[in-house]
Amino acid sequence: MPYQVKIDAFEGPLDLLLHLINRLEIDIYDIPVSQITEQYLLYIHTMKELRLDIASEYLVMAATLLAIKSKMLLPKHEEDFHDVDQEISFEEDPRDELVERLIEYRKYKEAAQDLKLMEEDRSLMFTKPPSDLSGFAKDIQPSKSELNVSLYDMLAAFQKLLRRKKLQRPLATKIARQEISIEARMSEIMEELEQLKGRKNFYDLFPTPTKEHIVVTFLAILELMKRKKIEIEQQVNFGEIFVGAIEEGRDVVGNY
Repeated sequence: MPYQVKIDAFEGPLDLLLHLINRLEIDIYDIPVSQITEQYLLYIHTMKELRLDIASEYLVMAATLLAIKSKMLLPKHEEDFHDVDQEISFEEDPRDELVERLIEYRKYKEAAQDLKLMEEDRSLMFTKPPSDLSGFAKDIQPSKSELNVSLYDMLAAFQKLLRRKKLQRPLATKIARQEISIEARMSEIMEELEQLKGRKNFYDLFPTPTKEHIVVTFLAILELMKRKKIEIEQQVNFGEIFVGAIEEGRDVVGNY
């Protein structure tokens, strides 16, 4: 039986569309449907490559984008107006409904982020009287940098990795099937990062060109992110992605 994985980190098709709009620096009121549809379908294809359980709402949105794209390709008929006082009716833009949904979703998403910040601020407030904590100062660990890479960025990096591996593939090769579990690959990654004692380029974690090994490695990285055993850093937008082990991240995978 193939290993089935379902990740709940995706927030829905509207969230994916907003991510693409921000990433491509597109005006939300003038969406180039052809470009955004191509990028959306590329993400759906990548999710299928990873054998992820794609919710039906993603496929519905894909069908909606294709329908809007087809409507915008239809020729527009010009109407002849004989009476100046005649009521003029303009043809609606097929993107209007989608734009309204995106704006409404973005509004609630921003409100949710504001509420989350308020919750975090409130969690720092206690009613307990002040106490002398100087004796525990040596046990305080420096805080980790905030994770600034989203799951959609990881999917984009995976797409780029597949293109690299395809270009580097030899003309003739002998394939030897070697199965490896996600848990075993997680242990290998953690051991490699622990020995390195620093960060490693995301693409350097994929030395084997076989598609099965690439998929298992990527899913292992996502699972380690979920368990907070590794941290992902990207200093600039579209820049290189680095992976590092979080200290005291053992007792989860194998001996870690």
